[in-house]
Amino acid sequence: MRLTLLALFACTALIANAPAPQDPAPVVQPAPVSIPLWAKGPPGHDTRPVTPEIGRDYWVRNIRNPSLLAFPALPAHNTGTAIVIFPGGGHKLLVWTNEGTKAAVALNRMGISAFVLKYRLAREPGSPYTIEGDAADDARRAVRWVRAHAADYGIDPARVGVMGFSAGGELVSLIADNPEPAGRPKTDAIDALSARPDFQVLVFPGPLGIPAKNAAGAPPAFITAGSLDPCCAAPAVALYEQLRKAGTPAELHMYGDSTHAFNLDESNRISILHWPDRLNDWLADSGLLEPHHAAAHQ
Repeated sequence: MRLTLLALFACTALIANAPAPQDPAPVVQPAPVSIPLWAKGPPGHDTRPVTPEIGRDYWVRNIRNPSLLAFPALPAHNTGTAIVIFPGGGHKLLVWTNEGTKAAVALNRMGISAFVLKYRLAREPGSPYTIEGDAADDARRAVRWVRAHAADYGIDPARVGVMGFSAGGELVSLIADNPEPAGRPKTDAIDALSARPDFQVLVFPGPLGIPAKNAAGAPPAFITAGSLDPCCAAPAVALYEQLRKAGTPAELHMYGDSTHAFNLDESNRISILHWPDRLNDWLADSGLLEPHHAAAHQ
């Protein structure tokens, strides 16, 4: 018995003096990188003096040189799927955090690489831009840019989608559900790539681009809005019905007693708090969260 106790005490002492197990090193998300869409500036004619972007709290405006802010998926969780995000703001400003960077971080958690677009604003005072022209050109260029650089981020170029909030949802519809206007300038090899997204996510989308002119050729769609939204409930339902009748896969979530701009975690209604879960379900059902052979980081 004495030997047994001594052995037990010895083992206990060894355990007590053993170095504590080390927690695994935390996974650090790289800082987002800003990328100009056009190295020599966007096409078009803006003769105003060059002035810097203006940012306050949650918004930015005075976008003169459109850019993408890249949020790559971590290599260990990269599905090979990418989404370009178009924030809203009525084409007067961009709701940069709540409808841009926060959405990108949420998509990263799903294993999706996200790219938040700063596009030119047509309704800003003194703006020479148009929504259907310049802003939509920026949106198409962003899709093309991600496809052109897919290998750099471990992205499958056939799994590049778009996601837009409010005015950004209008850009989604303009480039996903409508044909690209003929005669737009081609500035380099990137502009030769397809700008048609492989899937589309519209969050309380505005009315521009609806009714769609190419519903039968549109990519699969996830649409959500508040039933009491005076701006965007009707366009959301109208687009869903048009896609459904055209045979394009579409899913619609309308939330009762809810209006505009519920964004992420910005509601006291449990159903709306979980709308990103419904998006996650839709992406999973579509096979877009399954790891793809192209997902290995190059």
